[in-house]
Amino acid sequence: MAGEGATPLPRVLVTGFSVFPGAPVNPTEALVNLLAGDPPAEGIEAFRAEILSVEYAGLGDRLSAIGRAFRPDIVVQFGLARRAIGFRLERVARNSLKHARPDNQGRLPAGERICDGPESWPSTLPLDAIGDDLHATGLPVEWSDDAGGYLCNMAFALARSGTCDGLQADMIGFIHVPPLPEDALDGETPLSAADLERGARVIISRCVTIWSERVRSDRNSIR
Repeated sequence: MAGEGATPLPRVLVTGFSVFPGAPVNPTEALVNLLAGDPPAEGIEAFRAEILSVEYAGLGDRLSAIGRAFRPDIVVQFGLARRAIGFRLERVARNSLKHARPDNQGRLPAGERICDGPESWPSTLPLDAIGDDLHATGLPVEWSDDAGGYLCNMAFALARSGTCDGLQADMIGFIHVPPLPEDALDGETPLSAADLERGARVIISRCVTIWSERVRSDRNSIR
């Protein structure tokens, strides 16, 4: 906790997903466990890493429970995209489940819309800066305006819509990652488990830096 007069530090939440049909290994599950075991600390008040179940029913409640307990300032969500070849920076969360597939319980969502609200929400992560940092680190980057019709987009939309208790963070966004090399469709991908962890830490660091810069600027503007 920052002392009186000191610049506040952000509370950072990172999420990934469990395995799901067609993906017996989900690299984001291992990634979240790695970050939980050795959490980034520089410039951060508190860090939390959570694995979400691939189930439509209860996803909103799960995110709300995490939000109420933790009250994050920054939310970075990770998910698996089988055909990704790098860090796929998702620019838009869509309020649609029109092309949903069965979840881990074999169930489909009750409707085609995720929640009340507009058709879409933009990511509020500093994606341009994140992309530059990943490139500078030698890690591949992709850009996307379609986070899919599965639980990844649903989690992104629920978080961005403000409908989950406690998830009114200044920065919220979603990033897809490819399968690990041994699980890739063609048996080859440029990202190892170590690369995924390295990239995730780059992403978190950039978010924390920009969040802190904005807070300092806001505080200076009202003095």
